[in-house]
Amino acid sequence: MASRRMLQSGAGAAVLVLMALAAAAQACIGSPRLLVLCGLAACAPAWFVCYALLRLAPELPRPTAGDPVPLRSAADALALEARLEHAPVALFVIDGQGEVAALNANARQLLAPGRVLDRPKLFAQLAAQPAQGRALLAFDTERGTERAMVALSALTVHGKAQRIAALLPLESELESETLNAWRQLVQVLTHEIMNSLTPVASLSSTAQGMLLELQPQLEGEAAADLAMDLTTALDAIARRATSLADFVGSYRSLSGMPEPRPEQIDLEALFARLSLLLEPAWQARGGALRVLVEPGAPVLVADPGQLEQALINLLKNAFEATAGVAAPCATVHARLVRGARLRIEVSDNGPGVPEELLPHVFTPFFTTKKGGRGIGLALVRQLVHGNGGTVRHVRPVTGGARFVLSF
Repeated sequence: MASRRMLQSGAGAAVLVLMALAAAAQACIGSPRLLVLCGLAACAPAWFVCYALLRLAPELPRPTAGDPVPLRSAADALALEARLEHAPVALFVIDGQGEVAALNANARQLLAPGRVLDRPKLFAQLAAQPAQGRALLAFDTERGTERAMVALSALTVHGKAQRIAALLPLESELESETLNAWRQLVQVLTHEIMNSLTPVASLSSTAQGMLLELQPQLEGEAAADLAMDLTTALDAIARRATSLADFVGSYRSLSGMPEPRPEQIDLEALFARLSLLLEPAWQARGGALRVLVEPGAPVLVADPGQLEQALINLLKNAFEATAGVAAPCATVHARLVRGARLRIEVSDNGPGVPEELLPHVFTPFFTTKKGGRGIGLALVRQLVHGNGGTVRHVRPVTGGARFVLSF
């Protein structure tokens, strides 16, 4: 404080000196030498005045690495707003009263019709999160229950406390990683098992041929019986090795799925092919297969062969599930739902999927059928996911099973 007063008084004296030198220079207009001397004499007090002004000016805080960069113009503000609008995560702002509002395009898309079914519940979950930290949330959509990672950060804007929540849906990413993990596991298992089975089948067949060549040279009933037993045993080994190789080979469809070749699909034509292919089997059992495409259904861009295979697998399961029903029936229904999305439902009037089995219906190798291999629904999920869609089981009120494909 004392130094500031000294600088102020010194600056005042320097200004007085400069004023006196200016007056002297005015009086010495006719003498160039005196004018030069007055100018040189003014340098020192002028420098002191500048120094004092710099020291007396309020010192601005220097920005640190964590401080925000100040906006210098309206263009900077617009650029920042555009970046937030197109951020790859859904951003929400939560005020001090717990009110939640969407902050960017991803957040509004998440709240659009056809996505979050219970918006107040999601807002309550976001508002209940702590000011700092991360958590895993679950919310219901028309596609089923989805999970998302939420991260919050507290800040103060214009003196008001707020929180920013970043919500990243994880369901599609988790499903994709799960499918990739299963695909890699199946690929390794089938490769290793086939490498072991192939020589077993080959060697057993070779040994059988060698025994047949030696049989005429064997003497005695015991030797003949032994040769016969060995031939039977080797034949059993060869048959089982070949059968197991065929069984393992069927799982390669999960790991060797070709890349989809998307094109515009005429759903009515595709459903007509399904009806022509599968309806005779349903009619022969006294049942019916109904296919329906509602007017206004959007054009689907996907691999028609892979989509057809997924629907055939679902209808095959429905056919087997309704084996004991007096009037078996299956329905394939395509329609437009909220959010301009295509929804294809495959339902039947069978006994439905038991509650305890629901978490496992899409798990590879899981089956309750005698002689089943557990790849039908796993293959359906992989085919649908590879074409940009999702498949879920929905328990209908009227009973039976219903699988929903969303694109």
